[in-house]
Amino acid sequence: MLVAVLAGFVLACFVPRLSLLVGPHIGWCLALLPAALFTYFAGFLPEIVQGHNQVIDYPWIPSLGISLNFLVDGLSLMFALLITGIGTFILIYAGAYLKGHKDIHKLLMYLLAFMAAMLGLVLSSNLIALFVFWELTSITSYLLIGFNHEHDPARKAALQGLLVTVGGGLALMAGLLLLGVIGGSFELHELLPRGDALQASPLFMAMMVLVLAGTFTKSAQTPFHFWLPNAMAAPTPVSAYLHSATMVKAGVYLMARLQPVMAGNEAWTLTLTLIGALTMLVGGVMAVCSTDLKRILAFSTVMALGTLTMLIGIGTPGALLAAMVFLLAHALYKGALFMAAGTLDHSTGTKDVHDLGGLRGLMPQTAFFVGLAALALAGVPPLFGFIAKELMFEAALQAGALSGLLLVMAMLTAVCIVAAAALVAIKPFMGELKPTPKTPHEAPFAMRLGFSVLALGGLLLGLVPGLAEPLLRAAVRAIGGHPVAPLELALWHGFNLPLLFSGLALVAGVWLYRDWDRWREPLAGLIRPLAYGPERGYERMMEALVRLADWQTRVLQNGYMTHYILTILVTTIGLLAYTLVSRDAFIYSLSFEGVRFYEVVVSLLMLVAVVYASATHLRLGSVAAIGALGFAMALIYVFFSAPDLAITQVLVETLTVILLVLVLFRLPGFQDLSSPWIRWRDALVAGAFGVLITLLVLTVNQSSLGGGISRFLVENSYVAAHGRNIVNVILVDFRALDTLGEIFVLALAAIGVNAMIRLRAEEQP
Repeated sequence: MLVAVLAGFVLACFVPRLSLLVGPHIGWCLALLPAALFTYFAGFLPEIVQGHNQVIDYPWIPSLGISLNFLVDGLSLMFALLITGIGTFILIYAGAYLKGHKDIHKLLMYLLAFMAAMLGLVLSSNLIALFVFWELTSITSYLLIGFNHEHDPARKAALQGLLVTVGGGLALMAGLLLLGVIGGSFELHELLPRGDALQASPLFMAMMVLVLAGTFTKSAQTPFHFWLPNAMAAPTPVSAYLHSATMVKAGVYLMARLQPVMAGNEAWTLTLTLIGALTMLVGGVMAVCSTDLKRILAFSTVMALGTLTMLIGIGTPGALLAAMVFLLAHALYKGALFMAAGTLDHSTGTKDVHDLGGLRGLMPQTAFFVGLAALALAGVPPLFGFIAKELMFEAALQAGALSGLLLVMAMLTAVCIVAAAALVAIKPFMGELKPTPKTPHEAPFAMRLGFSVLALGGLLLGLVPGLAEPLLRAAVRAIGGHPVAPLELALWHGFNLPLLFSGLALVAGVWLYRDWDRWREPLAGLIRPLAYGPERGYERMMEALVRLADWQTRVLQNGYMTHYILTILVTTIGLLAYTLVSRDAFIYSLSFEGVRFYEVVVSLLMLVAVVYASATHLRLGSVAAIGALGFAMALIYVFFSAPDLAITQVLVETLTVILLVLVLFRLPGFQDLSSPWIRWRDALVAGAFGVLITLLVLTVNQSSLGGGISRFLVENSYVAAHGRNIVNVILVDFRALDTLGEIFVLALAAIGVNAMIRLRAEEQP
């Protein structure tokens, strides 16, 4: 299992070399991996269908109790099969779509890493590992969306998608940590049966809100839906994979995965149901209002994601079944439609439905399979999409008090999606042949293979839905958390309300398509605040962020070291003084008992050196005073039995003084650049900082936090580190990294001094 999950990352590293070896066949070569993984995961079906879920454990960070556990049940297996199965066709398609492109190897690398990240996400049982893979999908999708990085729209869309999903990911991280804390485990297979105990926790609501923030941003729920259509700046293979089986379904997967924990909570049910229904409607209306093929399909994906969220929110057994059927149907027809849309663009040079027409004679196979997949999108029998739409209507009827509202929204959405499907299937292929930038022609076999198989898959499952019944039943069992009776999937259940609604939606959708030119603009205007308002908010937020960055750069990062130091000191003074005063933490008593004469002399020497270095106009004198200060500090270390620190201090001060003396020859003459007022201000800040630190040291010296570590060091220096010199053991074992840092600083200083000396020697005649 570990090899299966990580194989994509490993193979991605070898893509550049393989690309040189196999040339134009690189897509077919790489597709062998997801095909093999599909076969591997299919081997789990017999056990999973019988209800025998599997947890595969790999130790990851044993010291923190973190394991890389994988949970294979109906839900994760269904996603794994979709990811690898559709991924096989995507890699073949991408190899042909970008044939001859100078960066084809980069796209294929990103696709493989993306596939591996999604597999890790859906199979992980450990919450920490799940989050790691979750963020990897965001990073890899950023690289995929921004593949055409020379184009500004691609860069902008990639950044937008990254900021929205990673922002939600931060909230999700906090939510998953809360889930693990209140559940007493970070393993999903242990948490899922503990729903009642989790919901009883006072932290449950906070956890739920944080988790929903992460899932809603990932799966483009309103008001975060705007990033998904903009991600169409990515190449078509990316869009096809992103929308059919991978990233945008990650949020839906996590909502479904946590359904056993959240089920029965009213806030969870209402939020998912209402937000999902709103997203469904917004996506449907915007799909029929678009003219670009990829944007039509992108908004229909927003519709599908909203539908899935709504069905999970309803939470009845029928709704969960509808969600899984809809998920499978959508993966098949959406993957097919996106690859077909890319084929049209590749063959004609345009993907605007206004500029396409009459292609059925020149691209007959593409026309047939686009029509087949579009019928599934519209929910026309005998396609599998029809079964999914009927189950969706039936679930809405079972939604209790919300059923009326959900039915209205579902009907309006279905009407719009029928019209959108007609736009995709009829506009490019029917009517008179229109001139296009490229001469239309049928695409190569590698580009037609994927959408042909997926479209036929939707037809086959519609005619024989029992083929998918075992896997769907296992997935519903995983979401519901209890055994499920055999499913009754069929095209015909007699005359009932779902069939009536389906028929009405088809008729109204055809009518809307016929009058599309008249209704497109009014519909877009009607829903514009919901469709485009959130994106305007994002743009204003980014503009405000740029203004804030400009202000803080001018004020805080203006290139003047004195300003940086002043800002740091003032901030430290404010925070430290507030903490000490508000908590009444000053605990000290001033006593000079036991102070020796030579300690006073050294202290006065340090004070004189500091004052002289600050006041003198002689640069060499200032350097000498700073050196005297450092050597006086070394004496202090000697007086208090710290010879190792004294030696380090002497070495550092010696090198520093030498370096400063050498630099003096490169500096301009001394000038008074600051006004007296600024110098008094700086003196006041420096004095306040010194007084505060002095009081803090006195307070710490008089405070006790319990037993010190002296006894531990005495008892363990020889036993654990085999050293009798406790100071040496502390330096090279207990504080090894700190000592390494000191050595590194010394080495850098020595290199700098050596460079300065050599520079002076080379300049001398």
